[in-house]
Amino acid sequence: MAKTDLYENEEIQERALLVSVDTGEFDAQASLAELYELTRSTGAQPYGSMLQKRPAYDKATCVGSGMLQEIADFCAKEEIDLLIFDCELSPTQLRNIEQAANVRVIDRTMLILDIFATRAMTKEGKLQVELAQLKYLMPRLMGQGTALSRLGAGIGTRGPGESKLETDRRHIRRRIDSLKEQLEQVEKHREQINRRRQKDGVVTVALVGYTNVGKSTLMNCLTQAGVLAKDMLFATLDPTARALKLPGGKTVMLIDTVGLVRRLPHHLVEAFKSTLEQAATADIILNVCDASSPEAQIHLSVTRNLLEDLGCKDQPVIAVLNKCDLVPSIHDMPLIGNAVRISAATGAGIPDLLEAIEQNLPVKNARVSLLLPFAKSGLAAEIRRDGTVLSEDYVEQGLRLTAMVPPSLLNVVKDYVVEEEV
Repeated sequence: MAKTDLYENEEIQERALLVSVDTGEFDAQASLAELYELTRSTGAQPYGSMLQKRPAYDKATCVGSGMLQEIADFCAKEEIDLLIFDCELSPTQLRNIEQAANVRVIDRTMLILDIFATRAMTKEGKLQVELAQLKYLMPRLMGQGTALSRLGAGIGTRGPGESKLETDRRHIRRRIDSLKEQLEQVEKHREQINRRRQKDGVVTVALVGYTNVGKSTLMNCLTQAGVLAKDMLFATLDPTARALKLPGGKTVMLIDTVGLVRRLPHHLVEAFKSTLEQAATADIILNVCDASSPEAQIHLSVTRNLLEDLGCKDQPVIAVLNKCDLVPSIHDMPLIGNAVRISAATGAGIPDLLEAIEQNLPVKNARVSLLLPFAKSGLAAEIRRDGTVLSEDYVEQGLRLTAMVPPSLLNVVKDYVVEEEV
């Protein structure tokens, strides 16, 4: 009997060279460091980086001709598989760089789209990712040479798939329209859920913040939700909601949202706007940042700016410094106003956070039992319109009902309250 040798398939990491152009518009070094982490999150190996200072991007090749030759030589010498540019490349730039370097090229947006494609689990998340990818790829489907070569295997290629993209633009537009219609249905369903929560007096608390600051770990710490929590960028993509009981007895709905990065591509902001708006409709916002990061202040600022763009102006925002257990001493702690300092990993500071949430609870619908005389039974219609009737029964004295009554009606019905429940 012939001997059979078994070999284990090993996944070979792609070797990536990161390229950045510093035009003075943003902190290129910090953005490049973030690109390293994004690249690692895809499973690729960042093999090095090149940075060029220029007054503006070259329209044809992004970098200068001399720099492009250096990149091509380095790729050939070090057997680089992938070039990742820390900006958004035009179709012309993509094609010219690929031809000069003879290496597959992706940009920052394609990299983030790739990460989102691998992390989306819910139907809505998958629809949003595919919509963002198709909108981004639409002008880049040139129909020449390397136009579709990127759609095979490897980083920057995952998502809608080659079969959906090897079609003409007309079919792609139809697919985009179809995705928009499906997303509208999902959004309508979420709006119904939000309206029901508001009528029922459910208080929502949204976890927002930079990616990889420990939001999912905090979610698990507070609610035992079992959410994926890993030390990687964009570990959480789909929003998760869980009930959280506060020490005072009040139960709130805690929502974990997608993480943010600086210079988040507008394709993603647009596609994930409905998901990000979970924060906009929340009663309380927890702006979580990594206290051990030297850029904690910047991360909080990025989140604040996006919240303002989403129209979050009136909601209370609680700054939460997480990972305080990783800060060497109190002197190294970021100086951020009335921030709550915690460690979701060890549980330190959690009581302070729960107290801060309780202090910021809004006045919501109150659960009351009423006995309305027949002459006042018209009040039941107002309660149904603005609140929620949980049970009702006609008795000899009038209409007996239990309801969630909004603050605006509490004073009106106070004379008819027979039992008030907390």
